[in-house]
Amino acid sequence: MSDVLQWSCDDVASWLKEGGFDEYVPLLCEQHKVDGIALLSLTEDDLKNPPLQIPIFGHLKKLSLKLSALKRENTAALRTLGVTNNGVDENYTRKRTRSKNIHVERLTSVESEDIDSDDSAFLKPANKPRSRVRSNFLDAEIWKTVLSFFYVFFVFLLTSFVMVIVHDRVPDMRKFPPLPDLFLDNMPYVPWAFEACELVGIVMAVCWCVLLFFHKHRFILMRRFFSLAGTVFLLRSFTMLITSMSVPGVHLQCSGKRYGDMWTRLHRTFEIWKGFGMNLQGVRTCGDYMFSGHTVILTLLNFFITEYSSKHRMYYLHMMTWVLNLFGIFFILAAHEHYSIDVFMAFYLTSRLFMYYHTLANNRSLMQRDAKRTRIWFPLFAFFESKCNGVVPNEFEWPLPSWDTAKCWILKWNQKLKQCDNT
Repeated sequence: MSDVLQWSCDDVASWLKEGGFDEYVPLLCEQHKVDGIALLSLTEDDLKNPPLQIPIFGHLKKLSLKLSALKRENTAALRTLGVTNNGVDENYTRKRTRSKNIHVERLTSVESEDIDSDDSAFLKPANKPRSRVRSNFLDAEIWKTVLSFFYVFFVFLLTSFVMVIVHDRVPDMRKFPPLPDLFLDNMPYVPWAFEACELVGIVMAVCWCVLLFFHKHRFILMRRFFSLAGTVFLLRSFTMLITSMSVPGVHLQCSGKRYGDMWTRLHRTFEIWKGFGMNLQGVRTCGDYMFSGHTVILTLLNFFITEYSSKHRMYYLHMMTWVLNLFGIFFILAAHEHYSIDVFMAFYLTSRLFMYYHTLANNRSLMQRDAKRTRIWFPLFAFFESKCNGVVPNEFEWPLPSWDTAKCWILKWNQKLKQCDNT
């Protein structure tokens, strides 16, 4: 059997003639110099495709069967060559399998730490459906981010104007005392609590800005934050305007009919918008109770920070943001600035909208199946996420150019200046 390895082209020609394949002797032996080793490594694909390309299908199948029988008779010889009966190099197969296993292990360790978004989807077989996978299209689409900024900009202006309107409509405290509230009735008033809540919000906002600065896909994150913030505050404008609730605390000095003419209302609107509606900025408002804007911002910051940072490497950051979120809500209630239902609805609506948005954005099958319904009920999502579908990985980078890059820019700029001077 091992003699086949010693076959010359003439021996292969004799083997072909014995099988009745005389017409292929010139092709295999004279033109392509197929000896015993080359013969054992041939496959049906080799015979079917160029350069051999056996033209007659019946001859191709017969020669393939005869070649398979020869390989079965020379199994030991094939093993010495490291070739299987199908003509596949076993050494190459082992290397590919080992490389693939190493790649899967790296995906398991690296992706689970850096992407943190259902990484098991990357390890599923290709023939199985994968609805939650890493996005293949991560174009920043800065123009959409700019549009989302203008959207939230005008929504905040509208919210500030509605806050002025509802302040004029606030019920008289002498006729309409605070409503019964399970928490407020059992929690003493803490004067400094609302300022503490706003300090908590500032700390979380700084964390979010730092995260945005280093995140590779910062423009996608900003677009999503602006879109969600604008949508929630637009909903808040309607809920504030529809029903006016009585003041939640007797410590609040609220009186309606303060902004009679339109110019005064617009001036007050700009003051509220400029101060972000914060007490620390000297903004005091009444009547804007259903639902809490401070809770909305705290919850959005918390959910965005935890969603777009590593769940393993930044575990303590996640824990801190959740603690700050809950403490901020507690401070709002301790300050008696909102009813408990205001805070509860703000947290519930914001968190549900965040999860709804990201469930659709992270699952392509859901996005495609609900495309028509989404365009009707959530048109901003359909517009902003039209090309960015799939999980956005948590990848970080240094956003500023390196010194070498900056130096190249300076040199190019100097060359352009010299060319302009010469002309």
